[in-house]
This record gives sequence, structure tokens and C-alpha cells, in this order.
Amino acid sequence: MSQDFQSFEELVRWRRDVRRFRAEPVPSDILDEILAIADLSPSVGNSQPWRIVEVRNREKRAAIADSFARANEAAASIYDDDRSRHYRSLKLAGFDCAPIHLAIYCEPDPTQGHGLGRQTMPEMLSYSCVSFVTTLWYAARARGLGLGWVSIIRPGQVTAILEVPADWSLIGYLLLGWPEEEHLDAELERAGWQERTPLQTRRIVR
Repeated sequence: MSQDFQSFEELVRWRRDVRRFRAEPVPSDILDEILAIADLSPSVGNSQPWRIVEVRNREKRAAIADSFARANEAAASIYDDDRSRHYRSLKLAGFDCAPIHLAIYCEPDPTQGHGLGRQTMPEMLSYSCVSFVTTLWYAARARGLGLGWVSIIRPGQVTAILEVPADWSLIGYLLLGWPEEEHLDAELERAGWQERTPLQTRRIVR
């Protein structure tokens, strides 16, 4: 195994969905640096459809955290008693401590790219934005930062709170900061929610 490949494997293993952050701020030049790297991500037709909203306003942050709390409570209610109790014991977001909040959106019909590659698969725009988030995740970890991708929120509520165009599609609400802990295994594994399963269970040959 080459050193470069081994280093990349270590980075992939090191990347975790972080929910526990230290309170210290992240210098703006580091944020600019990792966003610039993520902006190099591939996109359908070279359209770069991602739109990045940095949420600094305290009232907007609080409103989004409240949206999470209500959605999280609704999610807990779908499980039976034991699983529900287990669910409620999990820390599924870091709104209380993450210094940087980013909402990543997809513009549905950007003029950039001239529509190339998305006539038959328009969802490629969203996939391109997911590629941006993934690259950002790795860039953050390479810089020693942790990133958490919050999915337990109502996209329409977040869009209204942030006052962005209603036709933009929320890809992810990201919490970013210095991690409180370093782990190679996922927090959900440590908490006994779900173990990783072998690749062979997902690989199909035709």
C-alpha cells in the first residue's frame, strides 16, 4: 500500500460525525481555506450548484436548534419503549457548542453549466452538493476540525428561518468546530445503536 493511499485511508477512518465540540472559535482563515478546498469538488456540467449560508445570528441559530429539538422528539416517538429510551440517550447534534453553523443548499437550476449532464438526471445537482459536503468533511478533519451533519430538522423551517430562496433545496445543516474527543469508531457504534456491517453484504455482482 502506498503512503498516499494509507494516509487517505487514515483520514477516512478518522472522519467522524462529531457532536461534541470545544467552545473555542475557529479562525476565519481556516474556514475560508477548507471552503475553498471543498469548492474544488466535482459537479455535473461544472455547475457548482452549492450555496453556502454561514449562520452567525444567534436568534436564527436558536430557532434552528428548536426545530431540531421538535423533530428529534417526533423521531423518538416512532420507536418502541426500549429503543425510544436508547434513542433519547443519544447526542445527535452539537448546537450547544459548535462555533460554526453552515447550511448547504442546492440551487435547482443554475445557469452555470448550461444544463449539461442533468437533462435525464436532474438529481445530479443534489449529488454534486453532497460531493461538496463530503470534501468539506475531509478537509475539515485534515485540519483537525470536527464536522457534524444534522439531518433531524425540517428543511422548510430552516429555509424560512434563513430567508433564502424557497426553491433552494437544503442538502445539510453542518456544525463545525474543534472536537472534544478523537475516535476512530462512530459514536453510534460506541453507544450500541448500530454496528458497521461487512462490505460483502452490500456488494452485488451481475
